[in-house]
Amino acid sequence: MADLTAHSPIEDIRSNYLEMTRRKRVYSAVMLAVFVALMVAGFKTADNRNAGSFFDGLHRLFDFPAEVLGEASQKLAEMPAHFVTFLPSLIETINIAGASTLLGAMIAIVLSLLSTRGLARWPRLIPLFRRLMDISRAIPEIVVALVLIFVLGGGPVPAMIAISLHTAGALGKLFSEVNENASLKPVEGLHSVGANWTQRMVLGVMPQVTPNYLSYALLRFEINIRASAILGFVGAGGIGYDLKNAMSWGKGQYDEAAAIFLLLFGTIVLVDQLSSALRHRLTHGAQTAPKQKEAVQ
Repeated sequence: MADLTAHSPIEDIRSNYLEMTRRKRVYSAVMLAVFVALMVAGFKTADNRNAGSFFDGLHRLFDFPAEVLGEASQKLAEMPAHFVTFLPSLIETINIAGASTLLGAMIAIVLSLLSTRGLARWPRLIPLFRRLMDISRAIPEIVVALVLIFVLGGGPVPAMIAISLHTAGALGKLFSEVNENASLKPVEGLHSVGANWTQRMVLGVMPQVTPNYLSYALLRFEINIRASAILGFVGAGGIGYDLKNAMSWGKGQYDEAAAIFLLLFGTIVLVDQLSSALRHRLTHGAQTAPKQKEAVQ
């Protein structure tokens, strides 16, 4: 006679699922508690080390924006002249970002190919190239820029080098993940006919990964525009340097600061829209084109 008290497989699966669900909830609750504790402790530490209490100055949070907007509205007729005055600095900032993105992307392509399993020229050196990308990505641009400004002096060159190094590490990580999804069959076919490593990468891998490369590079270009503007505050040139001077002079120059804010904001929005459209075309255009062709037929 069958033992009716034995558990059926369905009941075992149900009990295991409920146990996993309870365990997941416990882990989530612990992580949330740790996160809240860290946030509270960090806020208290920052508030204690601050020159004044955060809540004591909270009511003055919008005083500075109100002063800038008030002075800008009073000198609204001078805004077009300010736009023309600071346009060369904005172009310099965009040039810094563009050159940094291009140089960093070129370095990132090489590092990513050398650090991808199945594609690396020297497989034993994969950890070395990955650590190089980690180091260049971990060091903030402003730290590198400050060191280079001390050595080379102020100007766009320190900013370009600093942003390029950080871009190489950031894009190298993303490019290596793209490389891991590339098919190895073209590479193996080229290797069988005697192609060297460079030829295998250029002819077998690059056609597969170029759309994603360009998509990530355009996204990084947006970030580098902001980074180059921020580095201007430490003497690295561009529109950030003019913004620092306008804000340092205080009242009487806030209209210039407002003009720079508007120029920078408009540029970032424009570049964001253009790069988003290009990224969408690069990543989805190849998939939608065959469908459109079939629809026409």
